[in-house]
Amino acid sequence: MSTWLVTGGATGIGRATALRLAVPGASIAIVYSKSADAARETAAECEARGARMLAIAADVASDDDCRRAAAAVAEAFGPGLDGLVNNAGTTRFAPAGDLEAVSADDFHAIYAVNVVGTWQMTRACARALRTARGSVVNVSSSSALDGTGSSPAYSASKAALDNITMNLARSLAPEVRVNAVRPGFVETDWHIRGLGQERFETVRKTVSQVTALQSTLSADDVAESIVWMLQQPKMTGQHILIDAGRQLAAGGVRLMDKR
Repeated sequence: MSTWLVTGGATGIGRATALRLAVPGASIAIVYSKSADAARETAAECEARGARMLAIAADVASDDDCRRAAAAVAEAFGPGLDGLVNNAGTTRFAPAGDLEAVSADDFHAIYAVNVVGTWQMTRACARALRTARGSVVNVSSSSALDGTGSSPAYSASKAALDNITMNLARSLAPEVRVNAVRPGFVETDWHIRGLGQERFETVRKTVSQVTALQSTLSADDVAESIVWMLQQPKMTGQHILIDAGRQLAAGGVRLMDKR
């Protein structure tokens, strides 16, 4: 059976992806940085579905942590890795137009996780991925295309991630496939914590009104696309947009409009 590694796997999109991958006989490792209780809950639910589980506390911004996580997966499940989902991400929520709201330190911290962390974890897992002729899916964002989202640093990091995806696809071919999914607005606790409940509801309603499908996304909507991409044998270097048709709205929607 297959072996999978999901970063940011305790909550949100990562959790939903792990649950979709959790079939009898599958081996799944989830990496988390802070959400230990949530990681245990996700692991237990996956185990109840018949999967073997490993929860690893690690910071993808640390190359040592990435290499330690990759080694732990190999020790627990064997030398091959069928799929890596680089879902771990961070941001600094900032009102649009307020250039003072995001500092250089914010940029560095966001890039360390969203861009460098993806590069480091993929590099750490490269041998195992080649052994299994596996697949990588990076979780990008629709903000990489239009510069909207939680902050300029976040959207810029996701644009850089899209570039890294193509670089890795070339570097790891022909054994390993590397693709990315670009979600639009996803209804997760991550957004609620960052925006606050009232602002979250306003943004959710606004996005729903302007998307072609009159809806936002759930974490499971994105996870479904991720699992599909992991299993495509002839696709690499591609970026799939899943945003309920938000890009069809002229000018898009700014999630952090001026207040």
